[in-house]
Amino acid sequence: MTTTAEKTAAKPAVRCSGIDHVVLHVKDPARSVRFYVDVLGMEVKHAGSGYAFLRCGEQLFGLFGSDGTEDVGRGAELSHLAFNVDKGTVAAIRKALAERGVEVSGRRGDPDCIYFSDPDGHRLQIVVPE
Repeated sequence: MTTTAEKTAAKPAVRCSGIDHVVLHVKDPARSVRFYVDVLGMEVKHAGSGYAFLRCGEQLFGLFGSDGTEDVGRGAELSHLAFNVDKGTVAAIRKALAERGVEVSGRRGDPDCIYFSDPDGHRLQIVVPE
C-alpha cells in the first residue's frame, strides 16, 4: 500500500525544464556589461537603469547594480558560474583571455579547467568541448 507521503515524494510539485536566467549583483553594471560582451561575446538583450540582461546562447544572464547590501563578488551569492563554448581549445581560450588582461587558473588535479573572475570577483568557468 502506498502512503500519501510516498505519492507526494514520487511526483514533484513543479517540474523545472531548464534555467531561465542567472543574476549576479555587480558594483558597476556598465563595466560588467562591457566585460561580458567584449571578453565573453554575450549580447545585450535589454537593459535599464542599473541592470542589464545579456543573451548567452539560449539563456539569459542578468547583471544588477548592487545597492550595497549584497556581498558582491565574494562568493556569498554564487560558488561559480560555468559557460559552455561551441568551439576552441583550452590553450586558445586561455590565450584569448590573457590577451584581454584576464588572469586564468586551473583546478587542482585538472589543469585543463579554465577558471577566472569578472571585474567584481565572481568566479567563472569556461567548459571546452574537447
